[in-house]
Amino acid sequence: MSTPRPGRDSGLARGIQRITASSLGPYQSAVIRIGFSATYLLFLLRELPHRHEMYGPDAPWRWDMAEKLISNNQAFTTLMWSDSTVWFEIVYALALIAAALLLVGWHTRAMSVLFMAGVLSLQNRSIFMGDGGDNVLHLMAIYLVLTRCGQVWSLDARRAARRARAAGADGADGADRGVEPDGKAGGRRPVRGDVAGPLLWVAFGAVLIGATVTDSLGGTVWLPALFWILWTGQGAWWALNRYAPHSEPRTLLDVIANLAHNATLVVIMAEVCLIYSTAGWYKIQGTRWQDGTALYYPLKLDYFTPWPGLSDILASSGVMVMVLTYATVIVQVAFPFTLFNRRVKNVLLVVMIGEHAGIALLLGLPFFSMAMIAADAVFLPTVFLVWLGGRAALGRDLLFRARGQVPGPRDGAEDREAPQHSDSGGHTLVG
Repeated sequence: MSTPRPGRDSGLARGIQRITASSLGPYQSAVIRIGFSATYLLFLLRELPHRHEMYGPDAPWRWDMAEKLISNNQAFTTLMWSDSTVWFEIVYALALIAAALLLVGWHTRAMSVLFMAGVLSLQNRSIFMGDGGDNVLHLMAIYLVLTRCGQVWSLDARRAARRARAAGADGADGADRGVEPDGKAGGRRPVRGDVAGPLLWVAFGAVLIGATVTDSLGGTVWLPALFWILWTGQGAWWALNRYAPHSEPRTLLDVIANLAHNATLVVIMAEVCLIYSTAGWYKIQGTRWQDGTALYYPLKLDYFTPWPGLSDILASSGVMVMVLTYATVIVQVAFPFTLFNRRVKNVLLVVMIGEHAGIALLLGLPFFSMAMIAADAVFLPTVFLVWLGGRAALGRDLLFRARGQVPGPRDGAEDREAPQHSDSGGHTLVG
């Protein structure tokens, strides 16, 4: 009969405690939220003059053609609810607003759902308008709904910090009475006077009920189920925070939210690794990648040369073309295997981010590059992100000071201590 191993059991207990009691990677999830919402916001703004030709009534992929395709693939898009130009303008405007509000972290749970609906609606309306970056954005918009991506660097975090300070000034346990950074009450009582959350919940519920009754949520099962779970869960969260803040059901909801967040973060990491590994291994099978000339050809295409002079200089150097071609394949194939070596992983992250910046500049694909850099951010070290946030806060303070304004006190949620990792122990993929 084997003897018990207290050390192993205690380590397992600590691991379970960590993934159920806290949402890991708060800074990484915040960067993903900011990166993808900014990418889509800038894309929608750039295409604002051409929106009718891309997704609207003047699109080459006509409304009746899209309707026929969607009846077969069962995709979700609110643009199929009506072929009215007014309805298209409303959907496009809501997608813009959702991206902007998710960027600043205002009621991130509700805005992440609206953001996902906007992304799916526009992309599924004209599926031939997208590229690899749109596919990544499509997936990440769904994943963001399940994350607590407003814990830091958001208006939700600012509101939570202000509430905590107010509760502390009243002599109460401020740390246990604030609103959770993702807009949910992670403390022990609801926000007084915050009517935006309940109003959003009622409005979303009315739309959800109407769409369900009219069978307008697409032909899949998972998406309507996800919408209903999120809506009912948010209502239960608010009710428990108000009437039973110390109850076991309230604690259970917190555990479920943490598990969903942490599991989704792992899925995002796996998705990024899958993107790079499949891209790298497919490149290995191509003869142009094998002989080191693959990069030369897009540099000679007018469509991919926003700076013809710069592209010609790079294409004229056979050695440079060969080095960049082979380096691209090596980095993409090797990256998933370096995740458990912090130093090598960080070096490859810098290389990949530089590669995507070069793609944006040389090939004229800024939104693809922004999407991939935002996805790569899930692996950035926490220490670096905390330092970057501190530099941004310092720059903000200097800007206000230069304008003769006095900035308010910095919120505790923005300046909270980052998770520390011992050099003697292991490290997490996001740490």
